[in-house]
Amino acid sequence: MKSEEQLPFASVLDALFTRDPLPIHLLHRLSDLTAEELAAFQAGWTAVPTPRRRIIVRHLADLTEDNYVVDFVPVFRDCLSDPDEQVRTAALDGVWDATDTRLIPPIINLLQTDPVEDVRVAAAAALSHFVMLVEWGQLPERFAPPLVTALLAEYERADTAVPIRRAALEALGAANHPRIAALIDEAYESGDEGMQISAVFAMGASADKRWLVTVLGEMDSPNPEMRAEAARASGHLGSSDAVAYLERLIADEDIEVQLAAIEALGRIGGDAAHNLLLRLAEEEEDDELLDAVDEALEELSLFAGEFKFLDFDEDEDEEGDQ
Repeated sequence: MKSEEQLPFASVLDALFTRDPLPIHLLHRLSDLTAEELAAFQAGWTAVPTPRRRIIVRHLADLTEDNYVVDFVPVFRDCLSDPDEQVRTAALDGVWDATDTRLIPPIINLLQTDPVEDVRVAAAAALSHFVMLVEWGQLPERFAPPLVTALLAEYERADTAVPIRRAALEALGAANHPRIAALIDEAYESGDEGMQISAVFAMGASADKRWLVTVLGEMDSPNPEMRAEAARASGHLGSSDAVAYLERLIADEDIEVQLAAIEALGRIGGDAAHNLLLRLAEEEEDDELLDAVDEALEELSLFAGEFKFLDFDEDEDEEGDQ
């Protein structure tokens, strides 16, 4: 008898689509599908009951977040047109790290036309990743105009719901566009607390240190959501000036603020952040915070290694020029 790891793909689909309880351990077989396997998946998927489709796609999105090896993008792309809004939302969450530019048109379509607010919010968040890829040079510049145009249009529509406007602004934060700084200022000065929090998010996404003073000031906000967002933004801005502020937030009464501060320290790096994280690793007793410290130290070491490698290359070049 074949083990379940050796099951033919048709048997895998039958198990995933019908067996109770759902055999979660087989979901990885939906990674890296061939054209034939994808066609078989599509043929059977529409007959799967809606609650089960929701569970499967949400599990796939979670697996994508935890495992960089799996690739469920063809499944997610197919699920963007699913009749159920929860399936569409989970599929959008699942493409948070995708580079397949064929996803851009259907995601823009969901942002513009989906009848469900949560789906449009998730679509804006998914587009933010592609904006980042363009700004990082990982996608050609030609992809920027349709992304920015679509997000700006939704942000500026008079009837756009606030959660969608917030998500659009956050997605636009990283865009190299002459209007974005003014939109961030406008949102921050709007008096709407939610828009202000999204403005701080966009400040961080911009990686523009013009916003540093504002971000540092918001670390004293009475709203823990704002303090957490300001901490994350300071990490993206990457200034060592934020370390002293983040040290205070590590003792914050809200654990989400603490976690955001620890994550930011890992992004900022440098001796002060490194020493603070090492001290936390020795003194902290909370398991969740300790895990965050370990991740921050790992990220800090990774970036330190990259910079060391770059310095080594530069030294070699200088020696070669002599």
